[in-house]
Amino acid sequence: MPGGASGETWRDSLWHSSPPGSIYDYIKVASFSIGPDGLIDQWSLRAEELFGLTAAEAVGRDPVDAFMPPELRAGAHRRVAEILDGKEWTGLIPFRIPGGDGAHGVAEIYVMPTQTETAERAALCVVVDVRALRRIESDLAASQAIFGQSPFGFLLFGTDLTVQRANRRFATVFGGAAEEHRGRTVHDYLPAHEADRMAEALRRVLETGDSVNDLQITGAAPGSRDNRHWSINLYRVHGGTGRPIGVAGIGIDVTRRHLAAREAAGVRRNLALLNEAGHRIGNSLDLETTARELLDVTVPGFCDLAAVDLYQGLLLGDDDRPARPQGPGVPSLPGQGPGRAPSAPLRRVAFSSAVSDAPLSGPGALVSVGEVHRYPAGSPGAFALRTARPRLVEGGGPESGDLVQSTLVVPLVAHDTVVGLAQFSRTKGSEPFGERDRAVAVELAARAAVCIDNARLYRREHERALILQRSLLPPGDPEAAGLDIACRYLPGNAATEVGGDWFDVIELPGHRTALVVGDVMGRGLRAAVAMGELRTAVRTLALLDLEPAEVLTALDEIARGLGAPGGSQQASRAALSRDADRSEVYLATCVYAVYDPVTRRCTIANAGHMPPVLVEPVEEGGTPRPGLLLEIPTGMPLGVGGEPFEEVEVELPEGALLALYTDGLVESRTHPLEEGLRGLRDALADPSRPLEEVCDHVLNTLDTRHGEDDIALLMARVQGLPVDAVGDWQLPREARSVGRARELARAKLPAWGLEGLLDTTELLVSELVTNALRYGEGEIRLRLLLDRTLVCEVWDANLVQPRRRRARDTDEGGRGLQLVGLLSAGWGTRRTHRGKTVWFELPLPGAVAESVTELSAEQLLSMYG
Repeated sequence: MPGGASGETWRDSLWHSSPPGSIYDYIKVASFSIGPDGLIDQWSLRAEELFGLTAAEAVGRDPVDAFMPPELRAGAHRRVAEILDGKEWTGLIPFRIPGGDGAHGVAEIYVMPTQTETAERAALCVVVDVRALRRIESDLAASQAIFGQSPFGFLLFGTDLTVQRANRRFATVFGGAAEEHRGRTVHDYLPAHEADRMAEALRRVLETGDSVNDLQITGAAPGSRDNRHWSINLYRVHGGTGRPIGVAGIGIDVTRRHLAAREAAGVRRNLALLNEAGHRIGNSLDLETTARELLDVTVPGFCDLAAVDLYQGLLLGDDDRPARPQGPGVPSLPGQGPGRAPSAPLRRVAFSSAVSDAPLSGPGALVSVGEVHRYPAGSPGAFALRTARPRLVEGGGPESGDLVQSTLVVPLVAHDTVVGLAQFSRTKGSEPFGERDRAVAVELAARAAVCIDNARLYRREHERALILQRSLLPPGDPEAAGLDIACRYLPGNAATEVGGDWFDVIELPGHRTALVVGDVMGRGLRAAVAMGELRTAVRTLALLDLEPAEVLTALDEIARGLGAPGGSQQASRAALSRDADRSEVYLATCVYAVYDPVTRRCTIANAGHMPPVLVEPVEEGGTPRPGLLLEIPTGMPLGVGGEPFEEVEVELPEGALLALYTDGLVESRTHPLEEGLRGLRDALADPSRPLEEVCDHVLNTLDTRHGEDDIALLMARVQGLPVDAVGDWQLPREARSVGRARELARAKLPAWGLEGLLDTTELLVSELVTNALRYGEGEIRLRLLLDRTLVCEVWDANLVQPRRRRARDTDEGGRGLQLVGLLSAGWGTRRTHRGKTVWFELPLPGAVAESVTELSAEQLLSMYG
């Protein structure tokens, strides 16, 4: 070899190729030599360790006499002689270690003939302790068993990170024989990104000596597209001197464990998803909101894209859906017959996306939120609607491009009726849907469908209750004699349901007016129906012309009977028996006021309702003052029973403003009732403005929190009847009063421009005064009132009510009330504090078509025969 640096490097590498601590140190190789005389002439240090003799003790001695038992010495001497004659020999030789302690062993000796410088024959002996060899063989066998027979993939990487050795298990997975993998790297087995991770881990272990446990690596075996998961453990391997010689790696296939863990994680995720759905879906009774709640739960936790379609008829409140089943176990479908493709249109009510703003496509066209569409007969959506079974569609289809990889089309089925369709899609890069996902989607759709159907039923009930409620309110702008009327009604929103608030303006005889405001406690159709019954009852009682307290007493009995099948009597018996728990309780508050435009007095009774507010007129140049809460005894609500009602008579000055309202106007969860009442009084401080403006000002000023409750507001400005529109006379109890009454009527009507009513009025006044003289008591009072009609009232002190009867042919009288009924637009009687009043009403000429201007001959004959 040439000298220089390269030669030194080569010599250094030769020297370090067999460092101390090599295999020879483990097998304990010793050597000594025998001279031509058969005696030991050289003794190595390793021989000293093996045999326990120093060189001074061994050199010059006969090896046979020194180490072998006496019985073997003869044969041994012959062997030595043969060796010195030039013959090689190998074998096992028992030996004893001098020292007298009896130690002995077996040595494997290799004898090689040699020559001295003088050409004399000698021998070189290489001795190995058989015990060390056996230990090495045992260790190698154990190592081979662990490495070769391991059920796990085993690799030994050199310091250059190439495979030095692979076991059979590794070769079985990655193909070929174990020897064929020598020299390969991790990039020959794994994808680039995983191979880089593995190589970095190998370098770190080799440099630091820190082991790596459970390194998760993913890759595919040769010839397979299925990814496998391995858990890799790496540790550094050292030589006898402690020098690193490579890295050992053990790979365990944990694919099943990984799949099981992923399955368990999927189950936990789905359970959490269903639990979340139970809390978040159905919090609203709105169809569209419930559909959006479903998508809020599923995107992105369950899918990447989702949409909900509902039948258009369902959204519009159309319940004409077939109730018959479409086959065994198949729910009924809106808008179709058995076996036909769905013909009813659907509307997309919700869409959500975690990856794109583009709407989820239906077959054939893009569908936007709010758009009405139909699914073609052969589409997955049509199949799901027709069969009420979910469909799993692989791939996005032409309308979705390359974005979607799988879609679950799930019908929304509630109470055996399909109400719509939900679509859940996962994009490429996400895990495709499996059977467990199908089951979860069906469960989510079922929960949403029940909530949607409940919302549909609620919407239907709410709309019906609202229609009923509005139908029971006064139509148009109410009119009343001596009053300017304005009213407002604001129903609660869909979340608060329909309430039982109502108001009414009822015309009473004598141009009087009943003002009513009430509130049935509770919500929904039940409250609306109860309100309708009470309102009808109020109108019926008003026709009887009862006092306000009497009206509320009768209403209380009616309210108590609403919850009992047998009416108020049954309710009274139920209150005293065990059936009280089974009787529904209908409670309501109500204020009933009767205004007389002649006297400008208002009689008011209250059943647990908000007190009316009275605003007195502002004098010219005066300062507006807040309204006053009328101090009227607040009785118990209607339906409680057992407590009498009181009434109060209040005088209303000209131009005064009276406001009746329900608690929704002044009461809220955010502020106390006193604050709301104070705000109402301040908002009514200036009653001189037009009444419609006053109503709007009140609603705009107060913090009504509209939507929390229904609001009813009834306002009346007092005008009164002019003095010249009233004729009032006292008549003595004598026969000439009949003629006097005719004269007064004949004198008053021309002043009012009612000459066309003279004859009829004179005849009817004569009949009523005659009856008062014949059947009444005390002084007689005649009153004529002019407003939108002409009203005549005759008062007397007798409480007995007259009644209309059919006179016999032979009777000379008894036909007066028949004439009154035929010639007037209406007549009646009412009780007063000091007797009774009989009245009739005539329409003014030109105001309405006069139904009766004169009696025909047939009518006159019918009265007398």
